[in-house]
Amino acid sequence: MAPLMLLDTASLYFRAFYGVPQTLTAPDGTPVNAVRGLLDTIARLVRARRPGALVACLDADWRPAFRVAALPSYKSHRANPDGTEQVPPALAAQVPVITEVLAAAGIATAAAAGFEADDVIATLAARAAAPVEVVTGDRDLFQLVDDEQPVRVLYVARGVARLEVVDERAVIARYQVPARGYAAFAALRGDPSDGLPGVPGVGEKTAAALVRAFGSVPAITAALDAGHGGFPAGSRPKLAAARGYLDAVMAVVEVVRDAPVRPPGGGLPARPPDPAALAALDERWSLGSSLGRMLAALSARPQ
Repeated sequence: MAPLMLLDTASLYFRAFYGVPQTLTAPDGTPVNAVRGLLDTIARLVRARRPGALVACLDADWRPAFRVAALPSYKSHRANPDGTEQVPPALAAQVPVITEVLAAAGIATAAAAGFEADDVIATLAARAAAPVEVVTGDRDLFQLVDDEQPVRVLYVARGVARLEVVDERAVIARYQVPARGYAAFAALRGDPSDGLPGVPGVGEKTAAALVRAFGSVPAITAALDAGHGGFPAGSRPKLAAARGYLDAVMAVVEVVRDAPVRPPGGGLPARPPDPAALAALDERWSLGSSLGRMLAALSARPQ
């Protein structure tokens, strides 16, 4: 069965913005490197992976209130004083163009008020009857990997041409924990890019050992409270000192698998549903060969 492909759209357009020269501009001089980079990414993915359906998943809220309430440091270093995300102005100008182009081309999008794209992806993956391929440059979504469904991550941190197909074996090889334990591992180790401090003094090896021994953060805290053994040497006092963090952090690092996401469809169109609107956007933003490559990839798929 052809897979359902779920795009971590912001992750992909951020990477396109920093990876494609800003000399690609519209007639008025506005950079369109993120737009064109994303279209080229979709074209390459469709040609290489031949998905049966594709959904571009979006952040309706990049820093949801329920995560900030649990852990105020969550993404705080990336927030403006008004609470909006720090985004380069040249990229911020391109985000509305991306959503317009996707709509005119017939690429399905999905979002949920109060939730991040990660939650949308997790929810759609949980509902899927087909195999799922999640495309992202962030490791947070490794927690979704499931060989039985299957759900795999196409990890594009080194670029789409060098994407890594992450399955259960790959997660274990890299982190020495199963995919279902990745969120707990990340919580213990910390992730500065998301403002997660982790447990001071607990690095990757100890975090992995704790996950292998106990399976989850609630099981770790229950063992602490009960005075049980089985903790790696020297880790018990560090965990006890971070008890408040441990109680809060899983609400932040675990994705929500039942977010209120409307069914987005996701079937890939052989031709744009609104060719006039797409032609106008092409002329306005000079999407040129990038748009052409994406449309050619879509039309080349067996219908």
